[in-house]
Amino acid sequence: MTTTRTRAVLVALTATAALALTACGSGDDSTDTAGTAHASHSAAAGATATAGAHNAQDVSFAQSMIPHHQQAVEMAGLAADRASSAQVKDLAARIEKAQDPEIRTMTGWLKAWGEDVPMAGMDHSGHAGMAGMMSDKDMTMLKQAKGTDFDTMFLTMMVQHHQGAVEMAGTEKAKGDYAPATSMADGIVTAQNAEIKEMNKLLGKS
Repeated sequence: MTTTRTRAVLVALTATAALALTACGSGDDSTDTAGTAHASHSAAAGATATAGAHNAQDVSFAQSMIPHHQQAVEMAGLAADRASSAQVKDLAARIEKAQDPEIRTMTGWLKAWGEDVPMAGMDHSGHAGMAGMMSDKDMTMLKQAKGTDFDTMFLTMMVQHHQGAVEMAGTEKAKGDYAPATSMADGIVTAQNAEIKEMNKLLGKS
């Protein structure tokens, strides 16, 4: 009787332990699944919010400013081998350093919004009507110039180029909805207006 009773108790205890473990495991799985679902939902909601917090002006700003910046970076890259002035070389290096990251940032926005990203290229004819953009002829002339001729041509062209960027950025500040884009536009206006003054000074203008 004692042996039978002991076995019965052991069986009961084993069954209880198994049920407890099963319940414990189910609770963990449920928590993990819920947590994963919540994280996925939050990420999706965040992406939707980012994609929705912009308007047509923000898209236009990024799609226009990317090729505009690309040309400025291309122009700046010529200075290292062609400029005679250390000040021009320094300015060109700063322009390149500032605008390269902005190109990457704006490219990221357009991809997140599902919009077309302008491709980098040497042909600027498609953007000839854009404010401050140099034509292919202008770029050829700049590439052929050296020394002080390059310095003068580079500064003159870059002043015009910057003025166009400031105009475009001003429109974004006034009409854009996407806070990071309007913030970038504000930074462009401030930085490039300061560089315009610097370049005019190097050109001997007040």
